[in-house]
Amino acid sequence: MAATEIYRYLRVGDRDIPLDPEGYLVHLEDWSPEVAQALATEEGRELTQDHWDVIRVLRDFYTRFEAAPSMRPLVKAVGQALGPEKGKSLHLMKLFPDSPAKVGARLAGLPKPANCL
Repeated sequence: MAATEIYRYLRVGDRDIPLDPEGYLVHLEDWSPEVAQALATEEGRELTQDHWDVIRVLRDFYTRFEAAPSMRPLVKAVGQALGPEKGKSLHLMKLFPDSPAKVGARLAGLPKPANCL
C-alpha cells in the first residue's frame, strides 16, 4: 500500500494532525472525539447526538469489517444499531448533506469508503 500524502495539518490542542488532500486522517490512530469536533467545526458543522451516534456506528463497522461502509451498508448498519427510523437515507442525508458515507467516515477518522466518488 502506498504511503498517504500529507496535504495539510489540523491543529487540535497541542497536536498537529496530518490530513490527506481530501481531509481524511493520514493516521487512523490520530482520531479522537476532539479531532472529529475540530474537523466538523472547520467544515461549519455542528455535531449533535445523532451525529455522534452515526460516528459510533461507523467506527464499530470499521472495527468489524476493516473498511468504511459505502451508503447502502451504512444505512443498514445504522438501522440495525439505532433503529429503523434512523436507518434511512433521508435521516443520514439530513445529518451529512454532502455525502453521508464520505463525510461520516471523515469525521469518524476512517478512510474514504471505497465505493464513494
